[in-house]
Amino acid sequence: MTVHQLSNYTSTPATCSSYARHYLTKNGQGHHDSQAITNSVAMTKHDEATKDITTAQLSSYKDEFDSDIKNKLATLTISRESYTNALENREVFLEHPPVFSNKLAIDAPITNQMSSGRCWIFAGLNMLRQKMMKEYNLDSLELSQPYLFFYDKLEKSNWFLENILATLDDELDGRVVQYLLKDPIGDGGQWDMFVALIEKYGVVPKEAYPETYHTSNSGQMDGLVTSRLREYAKILRNEHAQGKCAGELRAHKRHMLEEVHRIMAISLGHPPEKLTWAFYDKDKKFHEFKDITPQQFYKDHVKQDCTNTVSLINDPRNDFMKKYTVDLLGNVVGADKVHYINLPVEDIKRYAAAAIKAGRPVWFGCDVGKCHSRNKGMMDPELIDYQTAFNFGASTTKAERLQYGESLMTHAMVLTGVHVDGDQVIRWRIENSWGKDYGNSGYLTMTDKWFDEFVYQIVLEKDDLPKEVLAVLDQDAVVLPPWDPMGALAK
Repeated sequence: MTVHQLSNYTSTPATCSSYARHYLTKNGQGHHDSQAITNSVAMTKHDEATKDITTAQLSSYKDEFDSDIKNKLATLTISRESYTNALENREVFLEHPPVFSNKLAIDAPITNQMSSGRCWIFAGLNMLRQKMMKEYNLDSLELSQPYLFFYDKLEKSNWFLENILATLDDELDGRVVQYLLKDPIGDGGQWDMFVALIEKYGVVPKEAYPETYHTSNSGQMDGLVTSRLREYAKILRNEHAQGKCAGELRAHKRHMLEEVHRIMAISLGHPPEKLTWAFYDKDKKFHEFKDITPQQFYKDHVKQDCTNTVSLINDPRNDFMKKYTVDLLGNVVGADKVHYINLPVEDIKRYAAAAIKAGRPVWFGCDVGKCHSRNKGMMDPELIDYQTAFNFGASTTKAERLQYGESLMTHAMVLTGVHVDGDQVIRWRIENSWGKDYGNSGYLTMTDKWFDEFVYQIVLEKDDLPKEVLAVLDQDAVVLPPWDPMGALAK
């Protein structure tokens, strides 16, 4: 999720403790809100139920509101303050201090994606640097997110144009074509898209390709490229209607991509073809590796095979122990398709905790804006007490929130710690990419309850998984439609 967009995701009555259906059930309040609405409807006379809002109706609402003195106190308090601050549940912070029984040995410097949606790239590179920092005895290391960002924009443009060529005979106002036109080169992505980029283009250290204005503030550049791509789509469809052959259209596509490349090169500069990596380690010893390509840097220094990973999702709408993919989801034409194995959340948590205990970070995707305190770096379903203030809380399940458009993956981060009491996971430590002034010096505490409700995807090495789970990869994938929430891009 883009840092400057966080205010748009401030928890609302529909996004916090109201979602903790099974936690409300523990307190004897399960289905309280839906039942209250049902009872209210039953008490309303049929002749009082109208299509429009009447004056009598408004008067009734006001009288009902004024009859409860608690509403006046709530108004005096909440009307002057954000919900997050006014209704903050202090007990959550007392119960979950930022202390963890298992934590990665290395705390790498916190990164900052600024006003862009590159979290998935940041999270991926932050995960890869852990092993490098240990091997080279480094205090700090940052790999270049702008380098992958450059090629992601170019590849997404090609992906879009290829899909336009594949849908030339589809109706322009049909759902598929309109879906393609909606956001052709947005900043967001998923793990398999990250893998596709580094396998093709490699990796470079940040000093070899640093930030520019348009990597840190991507909105204008994204808008310009998007505008051009929509124009290209119009040209290709019109030329197809005029009877031009596929070869002519693809030749035009080549020139279109050249223009996109020009925009990227002007805005970001040319990515390096070769580089020198020079640094001092913790012992002040000098190291230098000269004249290496980004692909060599990835192979010889990063030394991690990202193709040997598996994306696990928790999608309770669909069958577990099945393989899934999303139609039209990707960035690099010719790369492996995006695939997931759908598992129960308890299994996903068990595998993630085991990886952390073994000293490995875990890339994951979640709905970051839900039940989240930005200032204090806390995520918990009961963080903001809407029930006390407003007398209601939604009773939707995780599956229902996906079905009704209330939740999906919005952001990717890295799990770097877990706190376990006996056999029970209590909370998780998260490395974010919103700068060190955010949360607890750039880190978050996520309770295990929040994981249940709002974590949708994690990435593990194949060695972290049992044979019966890996066997799911041999299945034919269930293909979800392009607009399915499992195809949401982390930003």
